[in-house]
Amino acid sequence: MTPTLFGRWQTRLLILATMGVLITGMFTTLYPSDPSPPFFLILAYVALFGMAWDTLYHALQQRRWDHDWPAVFQLLAGLWEGLFILTLLTTVGLPGIGNTMPLGGFLWHYSLVWLGYFITTQSLMRILFPRWRFRGGQWWGRF
Repeated sequence: MTPTLFGRWQTRLLILATMGVLITGMFTTLYPSDPSPPFFLILAYVALFGMAWDTLYHALQQRRWDHDWPAVFQLLAGLWEGLFILTLLTTVGLPGIGNTMPLGGFLWHYSLVWLGYFITTQSLMRILFPRWRFRGGQWWGRF
């Protein structure tokens, strides 16, 4: 499958709005802290910054000879995006969160959300929605 930019955005938002919210909800209830850090806000930043990164990933993908994006690149992108958000959190802070997010909480939460995202794109999406792959990852509209 060669995802289109709009397909990347739609897939990212769909998976983070379903699996990401489910994982974040479970994590928030099980995280031992009072008050609980704003994990749903972190999820929103992951989606927001991820859409910006998808623009770069799409441009890089178009330069590859087969215009494909191997799974290992998606794993590396997840590491890069996590380090980027962690750097912002620890240096300048993010609106609504500041720079008071506990490191362990962020690392566990981000790792679980990204692992859920990766597993969903590499297995569940391909099994449950086989036509998704042939539409460039798009769910609605032809852009």
